[in-house]
Amino acid sequence: MSSRIILDIHALQNVPPSNLNRDDTGAPKSAVYGGVPRARVSSQAWKRATRRAFTDLLDPSELGVRTRRVAELLAGRITALSPSLTGAQALSVAAEVLQAATGSKIEPPQRKAQDAKKHGAPEPAPESSYLMFLSARQLDGLADLAVRGADDIKTFLKDKENKAQAKRIADTRHSVDIALFGRMVADSTDINVDAATQVAHALSVHQVAPESDYFTAVDDQSTDAEPGAGMIGTIDFNSATLYRYAAVDIDLLERNLGQGLDDGESPATPVRRAVEAFVDGFIASLPTGKINTFGNHTLPDAVIVKLRTARPISFVSAFENPVTTGESGGHLEGACARLAAYIPQIERAYGDDTTTAWLLRVGPATDQLEGIGTEVASLKELVATVGAAVADRLEQRR
Repeated sequence: MSSRIILDIHALQNVPPSNLNRDDTGAPKSAVYGGVPRARVSSQAWKRATRRAFTDLLDPSELGVRTRRVAELLAGRITALSPSLTGAQALSVAAEVLQAATGSKIEPPQRKAQDAKKHGAPEPAPESSYLMFLSARQLDGLADLAVRGADDIKTFLKDKENKAQAKRIADTRHSVDIALFGRMVADSTDINVDAATQVAHALSVHQVAPESDYFTAVDDQSTDAEPGAGMIGTIDFNSATLYRYAAVDIDLLERNLGQGLDDGESPATPVRRAVEAFVDGFIASLPTGKINTFGNHTLPDAVIVKLRTARPISFVSAFENPVTTGESGGHLEGACARLAAYIPQIERAYGDDTTTAWLLRVGPATDQLEGIGTEVASLKELVATVGAAVADRLEQRR
């Protein structure tokens, strides 16, 4: 049996007073781990932040769009290809093609349609009933198919080959974000995409107690006759040293991206670009909850990346017993000491399948991690080195 290629990313990040990810009451999300309350940032929040980072790291043609207004998106592409197809006609053609491609109903939302009829307004644009995730290349392909059959789109799509082609377009040439984070199409499960990436909920390495900030705001136009605040309120927050973890199944990522290869391109190139974007985006991104209120812009103090041959391994158990502050305060140094002791033990006990490990660290508090992996000087160097190592492993297996 050939070995797998698994990429693990571990990060320790200090976050000052903040509210990165709120629950339904507005308080920072939390979890009980090791019998004590911890700060928590959901995997969804950090995946969203990573996807947003991709817009600065990748060309738009390599990305997808997740929206219910997918018919409007496709209609715009149809009009760009054939300027005579505009407005309601373009929307109608787009809706028919999307229904054939995904099996989902694309129609005006009932409530919006009723309101429009009541007020004599034009019928609203058709939408999908849930968020639909399609790559830019898939949308371009569907637009081209739609233009070909626009004269009588319903009859055109009754042809089995045309309908099958619509479905093939929606299930090939996946974007980097679809390949990494997956896609669920509830009405056509055969075009679902299994996520190649798993992102854990970030947890504080120590016990955390929530706090509240009581604030007042002064009315700029108030007079001495109107003393007091114009508004009062509270904002919940916490601060934490977070352990963050993500894993990428390189083999699944390659399968997801494989049919998106361009002519003359190395088979490993799409995977390398996706890996580099994910490593960069995941490490450097930050959820933006209440960011204007707290300005909590930090980056990880320590990042460990491991390339494995068997299965992903999280090191969160190193923190099941919460880290306590050192003599001079702080949790980072204690967290680094825990990792430095735990990593060799878990890998020795279950077989060290690590192909390569790299370490990016900042400051003396991370000194105990020295030797955990080959040290790199910058995130840029880490990204390039990891991408090259993944591409090399893929090439060796061909």
